[in-house]
Amino acid sequence: MSVKVAIFIGSISDEALVTPCAEVLRTLGIPFRFTVSSAHRTPERTQALVDELEAQGCRVFICAAGMAAHLAGAVAARTCKPVIGIPLAASPLGGMDALLATVQMPPGFPVATMALDKAGARNAAWMAAQILALNDPALHDQIKNSRAGLQADVKRAGVDLENRWGAQNA
Repeated sequence: MSVKVAIFIGSISDEALVTPCAEVLRTLGIPFRFTVSSAHRTPERTQALVDELEAQGCRVFICAAGMAAHLAGAVAARTCKPVIGIPLAASPLGGMDALLATVQMPPGFPVATMALDKAGARNAAWMAAQILALNDPALHDQIKNSRAGLQADVKRAGVDLENRWGAQNA
């Protein structure tokens, strides 16, 4: 089965923050490639990866980077496929630099920007799945079922909490 989603991280030190993205894709059974490429240190590698993966049928690119965070923009400049950016808090600025670098793209080269770090990584995978589900009814149903499970977890937690604490000062 060909890779449908590519996950690029700007540095191997970003792996732990982005692993939740790969875990969600794996759970949903979506084929992906998870690799390191830098917009600044290896621009030729980034270009080659985009070209190679597009030729193999990749449909969505997810890019995570901190600090200057130009990886998602560099990929968006090289493909018309959807690009999802995950800004990472890798500097003393707490990720604001990466967030602004990822979200502020020129017209015609959009990057769908997620939240910082692990929460953003999870949602990047869910967003990629939703994009793929536009042409995949089985994946659409799988996402719906996963959401129902998440909703049930919240309801169950609410009942458990209420049972432990009861109605106080009612």
